[in-house]
Parts: sequence; C-alpha cells; structure tokens
Amino acid sequence: MRTARLDVNGDIPADAAPIVALADVHPGVPVDAQAELAQLARARAFAEPLLIGQLLDTGEEALAHADGVAAILQGIGAAPSMRAAAYLVYAGDFLHKPEEVVTKAFGASHASLVMHTRKLVQIQRAAREAQVGDEQRGPQTERVRKMLLAFSRDLRVVLLRLASRLQTLRYFAASKRPVPRALAAESMQVFAPLANRLGIWQIKWEVEDLSFRFLEPEHYKSVAGLLDEKRVEREQRVEAFRLRLSDDLARHGLRAEVQGRPKHLYSIWKKMQGKSLDFAQVLDVRALRVIVADVPACYAVLGRVHELYRVVPDEFDDYIARPKSNGYQSLHTVVLDESGRAVEVQIRTRAMHEHAEHGVAAHWAYKEAGAKGYAGVSAAGDFDAKVAEARKAVLRQLLAWERDFAEQDAPAGAAKEGVFDDRIYVFTPAAEIVELPAGATPIDFAYVVHTTLGHRCRGARVDGAMVPLNTALKSGQTVEVTTVKEGGPSLDWLNAELGYLQSPRSKAKVRAWFNVLALQGTIARGREQVEKLLQREGKTAMKLDDLAGQLGFRNADALFEVVGKDEFSLRNIESLLRPAEPQPTPDEIAALRLSRPDSNVSKGGVLVVGVESLMTSLARCCRPAPPDAIGGYVTRGKGVAIHRAACSNFREMAARAPERVIAVAWGRPRGDKASVYPVDVIVEAADRQGLLRDISEVFAKESMNVTGVKTQSVKDMRGGTAWMTFTVEVADSARLAHVLSVVGRVEGVRSARRK
Repeated sequence: MRTARLDVNGDIPADAAPIVALADVHPGVPVDAQAELAQLARARAFAEPLLIGQLLDTGEEALAHADGVAAILQGIGAAPSMRAAAYLVYAGDFLHKPEEVVTKAFGASHASLVMHTRKLVQIQRAAREAQVGDEQRGPQTERVRKMLLAFSRDLRVVLLRLASRLQTLRYFAASKRPVPRALAAESMQVFAPLANRLGIWQIKWEVEDLSFRFLEPEHYKSVAGLLDEKRVEREQRVEAFRLRLSDDLARHGLRAEVQGRPKHLYSIWKKMQGKSLDFAQVLDVRALRVIVADVPACYAVLGRVHELYRVVPDEFDDYIARPKSNGYQSLHTVVLDESGRAVEVQIRTRAMHEHAEHGVAAHWAYKEAGAKGYAGVSAAGDFDAKVAEARKAVLRQLLAWERDFAEQDAPAGAAKEGVFDDRIYVFTPAAEIVELPAGATPIDFAYVVHTTLGHRCRGARVDGAMVPLNTALKSGQTVEVTTVKEGGPSLDWLNAELGYLQSPRSKAKVRAWFNVLALQGTIARGREQVEKLLQREGKTAMKLDDLAGQLGFRNADALFEVVGKDEFSLRNIESLLRPAEPQPTPDEIAALRLSRPDSNVSKGGVLVVGVESLMTSLARCCRPAPPDAIGGYVTRGKGVAIHRAACSNFREMAARAPERVIAVAWGRPRGDKASVYPVDVIVEAADRQGLLRDISEVFAKESMNVTGVKTQSVKDMRGGTAWMTFTVEVADSARLAHVLSVVGRVEGVRSARRK
C-alpha cells in the first residue's frame, strides 16, 4: 500500500483538477453557492491522488468511503463545503503536516475540522481494538460519546462522524464481511441515539437497522421474514388505502402528498420485545405519511382521516402542539381500514418533514469561518443570525442528550453538570480518552493515568510540542509526559499561585506523598529514641513488636510514630522495663520532709496539699509550669515528682499505683524574685541556613531564656525538614502561647508547639 504525501507548503498535486472560474461552475447559481461547489470539486481533486488505492482499517477503499460520506451528507442537506470536508479529513491521514497543509489550501476552518475529526477516528479505533472484557467496554463507549460531545461545538465534526459510521455499516452490509461486534455495539449505543437527539431520522433508522442486523442476525432475519411473508398482499392494501385517502383529500380541497412510510425493522422488533406483542399486533407495520403546506392543513387532514376510518383508541399523538425533545413535529394517529387492519398515519408540513428526515442538517449552514466564527458561521445579516440561533439550539439538544445519559447513570438527587462547563477530554499517546476538570494541567493528566506516573512526572509534550507543566490543557489535545525512574512530586506543585495542579484528586495524592514522607521521618526518629532507651536499660534483645504489643500498639511502627511526635513519653517504656515500685511507707514519707518544717512551700513553688513541706521536683517528661493543672507522684528517694495533670506518663503511673498520687498546687515562692520553670518547645520547619539563629532571636526579643536546644534534620523531597526542641524558662506558661505564635511567623516554620 503506497502512502502519498504533500509538501508542507500545501501545493495542490499537479494532476489535480484545475480551479475553474466561479461564473463557469453553474450558470445561474448564486456566487456563494458556486464557490462552495468549486471548493467541493477542488477538495476531491486534492484528495484523490492521496486516497486512491488506500484501505481503511475496515478494509474499505478510502476514496470510496469518502465518496459515500459526501453522498450521505448531500442526502441530509449538507452544503457542498461540508461535503468537501469529507475528502479533506481522510486525506489528512496521508499528509506530513495535515493542519498546516489544509490551512494553506482550504482555510483554518477546514483545518480545524480535519484535526478534530481525525482525533475522534483515532479514539474510536482504539476503543474497538482494545482487548477488554464486556465490563470494561462500556466505560470506553461512554468516553467515545463524551468525546463527540466535547467536539460538538463544531457540529460539522459530529455530522461527519455520523455519516462516516453509516457509510462503514453500509460497506459491511454490501460486502458481507464479518463486522466487529464492538463497532456494531458502538453504532447502536452511541451513534444512533446521537442521530435521534439531533433529529436526523434518515441516519438514525438506518444505523439502527444495520446495527440490529449485525448484533442480532437471527432476530433481524425473523422480523424481515415476517415483513416479506405477505408483502405483496400488504402493499396492495396499503396502496388502496393511500389512493382512497388521496382522492378524498383532493375532493375536499386539501392539497396533500400521500406516501408510504419505510418500515423500520429495529423499531418493530423493539416494540415486540418491549410490549410483549406478536407481529400482528404491531400497529405501524402498515403506515402512511401525509405532507401538507401548513399547520391548519395538518388538522384538517386529521379530521378527514378520522371521518373516513374508525380510530384506534389511545393511539393518537399530537407532536405539533407538544414537539419531541429533538424538535420533531407531526400528528400520529392509528385507524382501521376496510378490513379492520391497523394503519398508522403521520401528518406533517413540508418543513416538519425536512426536519424529521434531516434534523439539524435541514437548517444548518456550513461556510468558511469568518474572523469571529468558530465553526464557520458568522453572525452578519439576518440569515446568518438565524443560522447562529439554530446552532445554539443544536448545542442545547446535545447537552440535553448528555443529561439523558447522566440521569440514567447518576443516583437519584445527584447534581447534573454541563458537559462543557467543567470537563475537558484529552488523549494519551495510545489514543485513549482521559477526562479532566477544566483548566487541568499535564500533571493532573499524569495523576489520572497512574499515581506513580504523576509522582515521577518531570516534563510534558502537548500535540508533540514541549510545554511547561502548569499549562492549561484543552479538549482534543494529545498529552505525553516524561518521567524519571525514581523520585516524587515537588512541594511547589501545591502552591496554588503557580498553577501546577487543578484537580482536587491530584492535590490529595501529592499531599499524601508528603504525609507519608513526613511519617517515615517521624518513625525513624522514634525508632532511634526507643533503641537508645533499650540500650541504656540493657534490653537490646527484646523484640520491638513485642514491646509495642505490651504497650498497647498494633506494631512497632505505631509506637515509633507517637514517640517521634513526642506524644508518648519514654518513661512509659522505662516503667514497663523496670520492676514496679513498692507502696510508700510512713518512713519514706517522713524522709521526704524538708529540714525547715515552718515553711509550707518548696523551692519550686509547689504546695503539697495537707502535708508539711516535702521535697518536690518538676518532671522532665512534661515540664509543668504555672498555671498548668498539676498532680504529684511519690517516687522512691526523689521526693514528689510534679507532673502536668494531662501528662500521659503521669496517668499511666497513677493507674498502676494510685496510692502514690498526692494532691499538689502551685504556691507562692519565698522572696521577691519570681520563679521560672523550664518548658520544652518543639518546632518543625523547612531546613535552611540561619533558621536556628532566627528562632533564637525571637526568644531573645521576647525576654525568654533558652537553656537548651536539640536539633535534627531529615532530608526529603521538600529539601529537608528540621526538628528542634528548645528548653526555655517561663514564669507563666500562659505567656508561652504568644511567643509560639511569633515563632510560627518565622520564614520556613511549619509548626511551633509546647511538648
């Protein structure tokens, strides 16, 4: 199979038909129409050397397919310029740079049509070729439908795909070649409903019948056989009915065209299945259509039909007064002929008939795009204003079609959203559709494809061109991302001002990455502290998971996490490893008394309620300071340890030995000098040069003495995290909250809290 190509400059092949003068195309035809006819001839001449001898993936010859598509478009009333586009779309597969070439030779409007239609062809082909189960084919068919909607701002794309699919089905029917089931199913599930929504009955019924023939060959043959079984007799009866009605209308001065209506096999079968009817009970097997000049004539004809024949009850529909959602209008009635057989009669005006057969194509104009036209429609003049209004009506029908499917799929009461308002549809390099929120970036795209792909994303190409990672994508683009073998996201991606992420799902995945990274650092820090404690206690042989289980944790990592966050005191582990302290004796309590019994306040400013002054010490695990709620615990040889009432270590000891708990309160220290208390402050910040200095300056400015500092840095994807523990002296812990808020405003500080 040869492949012909044109130069990028878009020159027409030497053997193409010459461009004739407009006045010589069709004498007497308006200049605009002549220009379109000339463009049609030029487009076919342009495409012929490229398409001749080429085969589509269905096996059909490309030029024959393009001719068939153009003929179908002509049948539904499309303008010559629209039929010209049918040739350019297929020629685009054999051009080096199709958009550039078609733009130069035929204009930007046709180039846009070529690009968008080729995208749809790619995704439909990929959907059919994908080796997926039936449960996965449904979502892909849904994506094809959404892509049609996404590109439907240029309605030419939709009509081209409808005509192309009908031509493909006709080819398979004529050639008697086996039809891929996925193609037939997609035709029935996507293209036939779309044609119905657009009101193009001529395409809708033929696509349904052909798809029905391929999907249900036995049922198709059965219905076709029933129709042909008494075809001659039935046609004679229908013809007699037609002649009698036509003569009666003429005698009463009603000018009308009475014709037989085509039999739609799929519609008949669906009625038989849906209503559990026998073939003889289907009322529209015998059907006539009456076409008149205006609406009053419709009702006049209806009156004559009901006078001539007996009416079948409950079989009358007035779609003129109440049109269908796709704009269809007609009067439907069922009557009984002389033999008592049901005959359906449809009555409509000529305009209604054109719309019923051709739908939107009956009143759509396809013209070269002006300066402001997206789909080739300008708004200049009354005619163009009507066309623009028709275009809006069509788009409303497409949106209604989307809502039909959304309401079928969505739970009751769920909100329905517009297809163009908040979603875009882009392609992977393998031509699979990815649905994204409007404004999404290549990183959002990568995260939808796979989380790991998103984490390792470092660059992107859109339609083959390198773009920044914060580029907003548009429907129809092909996106390819480049990755590294190892690594993770950048913290900059979460900066809303930089615009790297638009999807909440992508943002959640990036946050989850950093949360896991921080958790790993916390666990490593907690493991180090626990292992050092076990070394001091001579318990290195103890299994860490067993230790965690005895402390009530599901595993060792859960223990390390709370220790690393300073939420679990190592004193709890010490208490577990050491023997329980015996109950204090009266002699132990007496030994704790101070040498000056006349004073009831200890050096630390703590009053032991109900007992003369005892030796007290402030617990280092929680570092209490006024006005914290406190409690005392009688230790062996170290006096009363003062803890904050909320201290987990204190609560654990109190639960084991409640008899050692003693009531304490803050007292007034001796002398004029106010007492100060050591308090631990934990600061988490992005590691940087000068960080320790800046935080220390805050404490100095706030007149808060720092007596100790411990720092630890953990390298991560954010560049590094610094964990700092400051021991500061305070007279009142209430003032500490103000100081911590000032520390929190230091550059890079993420959190500052009391331990």
